[in-house]
Amino acid sequence: MSARQTTNTETRNGPLDRLARLRVSLAELGADALLVSHLPNVRYLCGFSGSAGLLLVAESKATLFTDSRYTFQAREEVVGAEVRIAKKGVLRALREALRRDRRRFRRLAYSASHVTVADKHSLEANGGGGIRWVQDGNLVEKLRAVKDARELATIRQAAILVSDVFCRTLRLIRPGVSELELAAEIEYGIKRGGGSGPSFETIVASGERSAWAHARPGSKLLSKSELVVLDQGAIIGGYCSDMTRTVCLGRASPRARDLYGAVLKAQQAAKQAIRPGVTAGDVDHAARASLKSSKLDRYFTHSTGHGLGLEVHEMPRLGKAEQTVLREGMVLTVEPGVYLEGFGGIRIEDDVVVTAQGSDDLTTAPRDLLEL
Repeated sequence: MSARQTTNTETRNGPLDRLARLRVSLAELGADALLVSHLPNVRYLCGFSGSAGLLLVAESKATLFTDSRYTFQAREEVVGAEVRIAKKGVLRALREALRRDRRRFRRLAYSASHVTVADKHSLEANGGGGIRWVQDGNLVEKLRAVKDARELATIRQAAILVSDVFCRTLRLIRPGVSELELAAEIEYGIKRGGGSGPSFETIVASGERSAWAHARPGSKLLSKSELVVLDQGAIIGGYCSDMTRTVCLGRASPRARDLYGAVLKAQQAAKQAIRPGVTAGDVDHAARASLKSSKLDRYFTHSTGHGLGLEVHEMPRLGKAEQTVLREGMVLTVEPGVYLEGFGGIRIEDDVVVTAQGSDDLTTAPRDLLEL
């Protein structure tokens, strides 16, 4: 089965362009082909969004192995790769292809993070030996880190959607409502607004539980004078957004106001540090230095942010000593926070794109402290 014909846009910005750039890196690695097993990477390179697929990218040809559940879907989605429908298992079909053409696939690049030991042994069994396995060095993830114009437009849509859903949810945040109810309303609003679903399980954490950086929403009812952390994300066209806001039910205490102001200042410092050529660690340092000036840095217990795209966590990571150099077109979250046991937590998170001048916000919801 052949892949469908492509448009000029797909050639310039889509799978064909991505495959071409990948082949350049593959040649530099000295590998004959790359085995792509991580489904977001498969989708990025050939457009296939099914739940079962292996992509083999060689110098002159790419082949997607999938099963009969995806015969029609693959025909519609796949660009730049031949589709082979496996009748006796996708892994077996790939192993037979490698065995038939073993002279072409002596050095096979792969990602140890995504190819299991069992799968690797299976590919080497029954005459499939003789392959020299080469670590791929995250070739596809590095390509994915810099978004093209179409990707940026889609992520912006997802960011605007989650911002709008949050703003509509504000009227529902009141004493007596449960964390689970609010999370359900947010996820319902994402689908009502055209998203395919949430980027992750929505976080709603109130009161002392707001100090749990990754709390799951529970049956707890919101109470007056509590901080409420809401971390939500939407998926549109396969691309994710990720935004956090912290609100206060009723009038915030002076301590809560001071903490909120310090976190917002730290986020602004991190955003101001973003520009092409700086390292991911530089951005993280800017946020921590700002919080340190308020003697709050020890309450900041996670990284400042991460890449965003087909997955909600991608390269690069904005963490201590991270040496990835930022490039124009990267999409990042910026999300400093402070978490005080017995009091509560505050996190403010936005999605930004790295521009030639610095950075541009994609999420649009208000960032100032909201007292509801």
